[in-house]
Amino acid sequence: MIKFEGETVQDNMNLSQVRPGETVRIVDIGGGCGLKNKLRLRGIDEGRTVRVLSTRSPMTIEVGRNTISIGCGMAQKVKVSRV
Repeated sequence: MIKFEGETVQDNMNLSQVRPGETVRIVDIGGGCGLKNKLRLRGIDEGRTVRVLSTRSPMTIEVGRNTISIGCGMAQKVKVSRV
């Protein structure tokens, strides 16, 4: 898990708990190697900043200049903190 300066434990939540329009930083990805590899191939990795576009299933997020949809089960395994 990556810990950033000024971040508290209460700041951490699942990606699925973030409201549309919010920007968050990924601090940890749970799950097995398969899930982590799938997310990394899509640019979703620890330390990256993402913006949530939609919380409907599948969840739509913006990573860099790419728009990506992931299932809610995957989103629940991604720990984030507010930016």
